[in-house]
Amino acid sequence: MSAINQSIYANAGVRECEYREKSSIKEICLFLAEYSAWLLGSGATSIRLERNVHRMAKAMGCMAEMTILPRHIHITVCRTDHTDIYTYIIATHPMPISFDINTRLSRLSWKMADDHLTLTDAKKQFEEIIHTPPTSQHAVLFLASLANAAFCRLFTGDWAAVGVVFISTLIGFYLKQLLTHLKVDTRLIFIICAFISSVVASSACLFSFGHTPDVAVGTSVLYLVPGIPFLNSFSDMLNGHYICAFGRFVHAAILTCCLSLGLCGGMLVMNLSMF
Repeated sequence: MSAINQSIYANAGVRECEYREKSSIKEICLFLAEYSAWLLGSGATSIRLERNVHRMAKAMGCMAEMTILPRHIHITVCRTDHTDIYTYIIATHPMPISFDINTRLSRLSWKMADDHLTLTDAKKQFEEIIHTPPTSQHAVLFLASLANAAFCRLFTGDWAAVGVVFISTLIGFYLKQLLTHLKVDTRLIFIICAFISSVVASSACLFSFGHTPDVAVGTSVLYLVPGIPFLNSFSDMLNGHYICAFGRFVHAAILTCCLSLGLCGGMLVMNLSMF
């Protein structure tokens, strides 16, 4: 063995011994499991979760293997010499998709790899990330309504249709926030919100607001489209996580069906033709 390789293995052994003294395999495994549950719950793809966990385990002188399911994560952590092994199964955290938490948790994995954070420091930063106050609901409500109104304009809607879509989204999204806070079933929330938004948007047809009332009705429920679950399901499928990909795709398809059911119900109540 060359002098360079001996030096590399020696440094790796020193780092592993440092973590062996400070942290047991059980502590490392429980931390990585909790990290995984939050990262997957915030909307990360399975390949990102795998890479982040492997990067963090390697930084702590360990090896990690995991099985990612739609609602659970099975993770096993062991020393590089397989002398100590611990396995844990954890449920993912049901939470709204958060790109902020997703990004900051990914940065934490790089900090552990590049800056050689100890497990104690990593836990502190992890707690700070998951307890970060969410963005103001009023700001999210306004920006989501503005974005959906922009979609209406993008689909050749006139300014009257844009105004109607903004108001219908404002009402529907506020109702979605309220029902989510009350822990109502997500599928029922999609049906109710799509129904209310489509009923409000249908006023453009009934009262002849502008020249594109049909665009207003069609785009009034776009804020409910589960785009991230669809994208994540295709990403998981391309990277070989077929079980997780299928679960995410079915969940997104069910939400889309609920959205369509609410939209059709609103149009039916307002006596609008669907064709």
